[in-house]
Amino acid sequence: MNLLPPLPTIGLDELDAEAALLTRVDRKYLLPVAEAAQVLAGLEDGARVLEVAGRTSSRYASTYFDTPERDSFRSTATARRRRWKVRTRSYLDTDECWVEVKTRGPRGLTVKERVPHPVGSADHINGPAVTFVEDRLRAARAYHRPWLGAPALRTSYRRSTLALADGRSRATVDTDLTWELPDGTFAAPRLAVIVETKTTGVPSAFDRMLWRAGHRPTRISKFGTGLALLDPSLPTNRWHRLFSDTGVLAR
Repeated sequence: MNLLPPLPTIGLDELDAEAALLTRVDRKYLLPVAEAAQVLAGLEDGARVLEVAGRTSSRYASTYFDTPERDSFRSTATARRRRWKVRTRSYLDTDECWVEVKTRGPRGLTVKERVPHPVGSADHINGPAVTFVEDRLRAARAYHRPWLGAPALRTSYRRSTLALADGRSRATVDTDLTWELPDGTFAAPRLAVIVETKTTGVPSAFDRMLWRAGHRPTRISKFGTGLALLDPSLPTNRWHRLFSDTGVLAR
């Protein structure tokens, strides 16, 4: 599903040079398809869309890992200062895979660190990747025990990435979202669009445009929301409004 208006393109190297933003403030918005298309039609002049190998959207898949006690989920569900996520991220159109660790840095910044991972091994973190995960979690003072994580949730979606007009900020637009538990329990909220802005801290002009249209940042997390949606044994307090007040997610 492509919701973007015609935009000039930007290459990955140029985008990374302008706004790599591995340490950043993320703001997420959950919109119905029609409202997302309306907002995106009003993008400021100067916005560009990432083009890779002739494509302006790419297929992504992620496997999120958690401990048997669901420590990562609970750190997200309770908004702990030291919350964390571990996942593999697969870029399906370019045959790349990475192990990624996301933690919270000073002033609420999101810190993402990653290392290459063998394609086809997205459901397994072993060998040197275990050391990387343990080192990064300890360095962030997020988790101190030996890593015993296993796949907890698989997601897939199609993403377009925008370089915003200010030259320092990005936004991503995710459509065609699916969630799946290891036991095969599945959800595909096709009417949902997740827009995420990534800035150095100050809200972008695109954030302010979303606010003027009545859309405010929400507590959606592909990992936390997906697990809470699919596993009724887990607490849902953090995402209750998403399930009860929107027509695009249902439990």
